[in-house]
Amino acid sequence: MPPTPVEPDLFIDLPVSAQTNFSELVEQTQVRMLERSVADLPGSFNKKEVKGTQYWYWQFRDLQGKLKQVYLGPDDNRLRALIKKREEGRTQASDGVHRLAAACTALGCQTILRPHFKVIRRLAEHGFFGAGGVLIGTHAFIAMSNMLGVHWTGGWRTNDIDFAHAGKNVSLALPTNMEADVHDAITSLEMGLLPARSITTGEGATYLNAGRGDMRIDLLTVAGRKDDVYRHAPLNVNLQPLKFMEFSLEKTTQTTILSGEDAIIVNIPSPIRYALHKLIVMAEREEQFRSKIAKDAGQVASLVSYAMDRMPQNLAEAGIDLMGRGKGWRSRAAQGLAQLAIFHPVIAEELGAVLKLRASQ
Repeated sequence: MPPTPVEPDLFIDLPVSAQTNFSELVEQTQVRMLERSVADLPGSFNKKEVKGTQYWYWQFRDLQGKLKQVYLGPDDNRLRALIKKREEGRTQASDGVHRLAAACTALGCQTILRPHFKVIRRLAEHGFFGAGGVLIGTHAFIAMSNMLGVHWTGGWRTNDIDFAHAGKNVSLALPTNMEADVHDAITSLEMGLLPARSITTGEGATYLNAGRGDMRIDLLTVAGRKDDVYRHAPLNVNLQPLKFMEFSLEKTTQTTILSGEDAIIVNIPSPIRYALHKLIVMAEREEQFRSKIAKDAGQVASLVSYAMDRMPQNLAEAGIDLMGRGKGWRSRAAQGLAQLAIFHPVIAEELGAVLKLRASQ
């Protein structure tokens, strides 16, 4: 009988000091976000439920009397406490973010490349996350490591920066009707990033650095009846619909992403839902994108390994949700599981048991 394969450790715990400093950094970046979002605008905090999850937002009327809602984040103890302090007039914008970010970096928290951080920060400054935008892809995966208190053992670098927004899907949209000029945010960086164009379809939903080719920004949304790129006026940018994207945009969360001595709050998918969506995406990848399949498999395996060890009930619940969405979802989950088994057979077998699928299906 051949020996049972052993899966190498896909994550290691961050030192307690790193976890403590990062928790403080998240709170301080939330304070900074809260102060900038609310500013001197007369209004009130409100809570709204979307797909079973409670979210906070700041509601006010603009100069034309139109009701506006700025997204603040999902309801949790930390944000609730900050809102209470703000209502009591006890919050102060933190000047310790840079110090804490530097400490987290020195203590082993995972960071992103500085040019990529500049793009994400500029979108934040232009209101993208306050308008319900979500950071996805490898940068979100890196941010998840610090949020979960671990360090991924794999090397995760990419030239792609991926963002998503619910777009026309009102039932999925985070509680906001704010506008954000994403196109202006990207082009104002003066990094040579321009919308990709096609002779047949015109301007796309991807920004490329045509001169150097070392950065790519993709703007995604939920697929509807049509898969065509469309202009989303509230963001002044094109969005590319992606099948099954809605699974990642439900029950989003918030964390801090950092680079060197700077950090900002971003919206990201729930780690477990992100992993299961990646599993589905793997089934959609064509063979020529095998390197991306390997990266997807590594991220799925890392998050599933963590979830099996630390939050198995949450993984089971997300699995039930995924498998209950219809035949198309189940068949792609099986195909993705087969792809996962090529790179991480042990994790694939464990995840298959959770989903009640066999990797060979």
